[in-house]
Amino acid sequence: METVKIKINVKDLGSMEAELYPEYAPATVANFVKLAKEGFYEGLIFHRVIRGFMIQGGGMKPTFEQKECKSIKGEFRANGFSGNTLKHTRGVLSMARTMDPNSASSQFFVMHADAPHLDGQYAAFGKLTDGYDVLDKIATVRTTSFYYYSDVPAETVEIESVEVL
Repeated sequence: METVKIKINVKDLGSMEAELYPEYAPATVANFVKLAKEGFYEGLIFHRVIRGFMIQGGGMKPTFEQKECKSIKGEFRANGFSGNTLKHTRGVLSMARTMDPNSASSQFFVMHADAPHLDGQYAAFGKLTDGYDVLDKIATVRTTSFYYYSDVPAETVEIESVEVL
């Protein structure tokens, strides 16, 4: 599988384009592309925003109900997968997960700044090629607390679609 190009369209804010790298995380890229082609991400939100760190989305509806999908094996060094050497630098896409290393499913995050402490701990799988202005707009929205999250955008930041280009 070769590099895949995607476009994340964010309601009222614009779009971010990225390349996905199956040479680092083949199952992760295949899962993300499958979900995008199925329209899974449409209407979901960026539910966690931490300026100077990352923005996370792709699993929650605006009502904060989780949209479920099947988990995949975590493709990162701490989980016995040595092929993923992609660093968590600004613009990198990576899979969110729980403490279970094989719990990644649809939720992803985009690095707003470098975070080397995440290298080898999460499955990085792509990087923005355009739309850093949109990343910055999202990363600097006003946040509030909601349920057990403390970094929730005060106004919904909705993913209109994720297109495979």
